[in-house]
Amino acid sequence: MFSLTNIPSTASVLSSYTTFAASAMLIRTVINEVQSLTSQFIPQKLQEKFFARLGGLLGKLSSQSQLTLLIDEYNGLSINEIYQAAEIYLSTRIIPSVDQLKVSKFPREKHISVTINKGGTIIDEYEGIQLRWEFISTEVQKSYFDMECNSQSTETSERKMVQLSFHKRFKEMVIGTYLPYVVDRSKAIKEENKVVKLYSLGHFNGDYNGGPWGSINFEHPSTFDTLAMDSKLKKELIDDLDRFVERKEFYRRVGKAWKRGYLLYGPPGTGKSSLIAAMANYLKFDIYDMELTYLTSNSELRRLLVSTSNRSILVIEDIDCTIELQNRQYQGFSPSENQLTLSGLLNFIDGLWTSCGDERIIVFTTNYKDKLDPALLRPGRMDMHIHMSYRTPCGFEILASSYHQVKDHHLFTKIKELIEEVEVTPAEVAEALMRKESTDKALEGLVEFLQRKEEMKCKKEDNVEQRKEANNQEEQGLDVKECVENGGMKNKRKAKRRRKGRQ
Repeated sequence: MFSLTNIPSTASVLSSYTTFAASAMLIRTVINEVQSLTSQFIPQKLQEKFFARLGGLLGKLSSQSQLTLLIDEYNGLSINEIYQAAEIYLSTRIIPSVDQLKVSKFPREKHISVTINKGGTIIDEYEGIQLRWEFISTEVQKSYFDMECNSQSTETSERKMVQLSFHKRFKEMVIGTYLPYVVDRSKAIKEENKVVKLYSLGHFNGDYNGGPWGSINFEHPSTFDTLAMDSKLKKELIDDLDRFVERKEFYRRVGKAWKRGYLLYGPPGTGKSSLIAAMANYLKFDIYDMELTYLTSNSELRRLLVSTSNRSILVIEDIDCTIELQNRQYQGFSPSENQLTLSGLLNFIDGLWTSCGDERIIVFTTNYKDKLDPALLRPGRMDMHIHMSYRTPCGFEILASSYHQVKDHHLFTKIKELIEEVEVTPAEVAEALMRKESTDKALEGLVEFLQRKEEMKCKKEDNVEQRKEANNQEEQGLDVKECVENGGMKNKRKAKRRRKGRQ
């Protein structure tokens, strides 16, 4: 039974506390002395290993007070933003005691990229809280049925994650303050060292990141300054892109997904791919090159869409001839998840799944706009239609300035007159300008090329006129023959009637 006589006196409590505090001070002093002695007589690397082992031993004793957050690279089908942020942020928090590092540098990057290898750990500190990050990578085998081979196949992928450990009492601060701080810092670091990436299905050089896309650095030099297109159209496009990236709150307010669709159409060689490269370099957006011929179903198309990152351009080139899409009004058509359909593509462009990401641009290209289904062309799917026409005099001046650093020349007037007369693509003009190092010889070669095209055009027009005349003469001849034949028949009938009358 509880008794007041069992309560310790105030003096004894104070005495115990004093003893405990003195012991703690003594232990701290001993540890400091040991560290001081070891720093004098023991090599630095051996010191780090010793204290790491000591920290591990103490960590086991206090493991019950630790909380661990698991951060996977993918959250379902989507990329986990926190994982990406952690990878970038922790590359700036590497300390000398880390045993293994991965080092790389791409040609256009400003700095050497240093990251932690799998199994590596980093200790970070935030507002007095000690946080332990650990990188983990495991191989996962998935079985699926291969429709082409009609057999069961196995695919090996890599599952990446990071573990974040800290004391349980700091859970609210870590989740509510520290992780958002990591995300913001990573965005600033990424923007500072931004290199545009080109993504395609599969992976390159054996570097598989666990997702469906593989990437390389996008090093296309095209910019709006070097792009040979109509200056007025170019300004309209730049203004449209600027409006798009600045209107996040506008899209949210009006209830629309933050995306924009562009259709680039025109003859081959008019610079559609160069325009896409200029857009990516201008916005610093990554490019995802979508090959519809590799896809077999609508569900696969959706899976690829949600695995693309924000601030990116999704490109589908030659949409008119890439794949045969069954129209929704096609007789006998029954939609299925096991095939890629026009309806699936339309939902992919502006359906519910497009809300699974922000600041995305979709670009379609075609040589023949009239071959596209009208359902693809409406606003909301292809918002801005850009006609990439044959070369104009203004476009020629840009190419001449880019290829030969010349803004005026005595042959410019003649070349512009010829360009007005013939249909010539930017690719053809660029090829002519590249054939000679000398500006004079290059421009003279371009004049000769344009004159040959003019002669061919005249011959073609003459042939067309000759065929028209021949057709007209042939039609007139048939009319005369028909008249003669009709007249002969009438005469025969009259003669027959006269013979009958005589009888």
